[in-house]
Amino acid sequence: MRQACSLLILLALLSPTSAHAGASWSEIVGGHEAKPHSRPYMAYLKRTTLDFCGGFLVDPGWVMTAAHCTGNLTVTLGAHNIHRHENSQQTFAVQSYHPHPAYKERPRVNDILLLKLKGKATLNKYVRVIDLPKANRNVAPRSQCSTAGWGFIDQGKTTDKLFETNVIIRPPKECRSLNPGITNGIICAASKQWVKDCSQGDDGGPLVCEGTAQGIFSYDFKVPPGFYTRIASYLPWIETTIQ
Repeated sequence: MRQACSLLILLALLSPTSAHAGASWSEIVGGHEAKPHSRPYMAYLKRTTLDFCGGFLVDPGWVMTAAHCTGNLTVTLGAHNIHRHENSQQTFAVQSYHPHPAYKERPRVNDILLLKLKGKATLNKYVRVIDLPKANRNVAPRSQCSTAGWGFIDQGKTTDKLFETNVIIRPPKECRSLNPGITNGIICAASKQWVKDCSQGDDGGPLVCEGTAQGIFSYDFKVPPGFYTRIASYLPWIETTIQ
C-alpha cells in the first residue's frame, strides 16, 4: 500500500489536492464521529453551498485557517451537526482577511490566514480558544496527533457531523522523500496504517497535538500523508497581526 502511495505521489507532485483545487471537500477517512462539542475550537467556514473549509478559534475575535481558503466566508462556531440549527452555534461575518504576505498558491507555501470576525465569540463549553505553540519548536516525529472536519468520510459519503481521526507525525526526512519541494514550514502526518485515501482533514483545519494546534491542513496528493502548515514557524507574524 505504501509503495502504491509513493508512486502516486511522484505522479502528482505538481497537483496538490484540496477543497479549492479540483474538489469541493477534503476528507476524514478511516476516522469516526467526534463526541459532540469535544473540539470547541473548531470553526466551519462556508463560502458557497458546496464549498467550505475548516478553521479554529485562536482568540475570541480571530479564526485561523489556510490562506487558500479565502473568499466571502461565513464562520460558524460551536457546531457539531453543521446542517442543523443548534443552540450552541455562533455565526459571524468576517471583518477582514489577513493572509500571510508571502503566501503562494503554486508551489503552495506560507498557507496561513487569519480572519478577524465582525464581533467576538462568547466563550463557553461549546466555543473555546485552542492554544498555539509557545515557541518555534518542532513536533517530535512519531508523535500522535489528531485532526477533524466536516468533509467526506469515504468515497461518495459525506457527513453533516464533525468527524475526527488520529495521525502520526512523520520524520522530516520521510516527508521530503515524498515531496522534495517542502520547506521547514511544513509538517506531514498520516495514520499508522497509511489508509487507502490520504486526505486527513478539511482544508484549514487544525493538526492538534496534546491540546495545541501545531499545524493547518494545506494539501495532499490523494494518498498519505497530509501536509500541514507548521504554525510555530509563524508565531511573530501571528502575534503582530492579532495585536
